[in-house]
Parts: sequence; structure tokens; C-alpha cells
Amino acid sequence: MANGLRRVLLVEDSPHDIEMTLDALAEYRISNLTDIARDGKEALDYLYRRGRFASRPEGNPVVILLDIKLPKIDGIEVLRIIRSDELLRLIPVVILSSSREEKDLASGYELGANAYVVKPVDFHGFVEAVKTSGLFWAIFNEPPPRSLA
Repeated sequence: MANGLRRVLLVEDSPHDIEMTLDALAEYRISNLTDIARDGKEALDYLYRRGRFASRPEGNPVVILLDIKLPKIDGIEVLRIIRSDELLRLIPVVILSSSREEKDLASGYELGANAYVVKPVDFHGFVEAVKTSGLFWAIFNEPPPRSLA
């Protein structure tokens, strides 16, 4: 992988937020290592290498950037499934959500989210939030060895 970076999984249904996230990650050359799932079912298909992701390379992403409000399966349920699976539970999960609801925050942390980042409304704030969290998790963080298996 380029520069020793591992893949990032972005789980987001908003084309606008996908584009802004990829733009933010591009500054650190992370965007070309980002796979996208547009709903909770696709996220699980990616992680379990099913459906259109059946032929993706083996190994887990170094981090999952997860929206909460997703079609098909919401982000909280995706997180619940990830944390209950022996092969996936050590993957860092950063919730990127526009929700400031206390129940969403509490659920995210109770289920083992590594961070909860509220999406700023303005473009500059959003880009900075994604750059900061993406840079840390994709470049600086040392994940447990089994999390990348």
C-alpha cells in the first residue's frame, strides 16, 4: 500500500459528505486509499467480503468512518455487529455524524466507538474535522495486530 497506509472505510450515504470527506483526506493522500459504503448493509458486505465487495483484498481497514443515520441498517447497528465479531471488534470506529443527540452519543460510546465527531455545518469546519480524525487514525495510530487481519 502506498506510503505504508492501510485502507479506510467511509460509510456515508450523502454524496456531498462523501465528496467533502474525500477532499479532506486528499490533502494527506489518504483519499485514494478510501473505500466507500453508502449504507449499513454495504458496510457489512465490505467487512465480510460479500456482494460487490467479495473480491476486495483481504484484511480489515485501519479505521472505519461511520455515519449513524444510514439507510438499510443504521450506523449504531453496524457498530453493534462490528463490536460483537471477534475478527472485527478491534477495528477503530470513528462516528462522523450530524447528530448531537445525547442518545446517539451514548449509544456510540457504549458500543465501543473510538471517537464521536459531530459534522460541522460549514465546509471548512467539516474538512478540518475529517482531516484531523482521518490523519490520526490512518497515519499515526498503531492498531492492535489482530485488527488488520
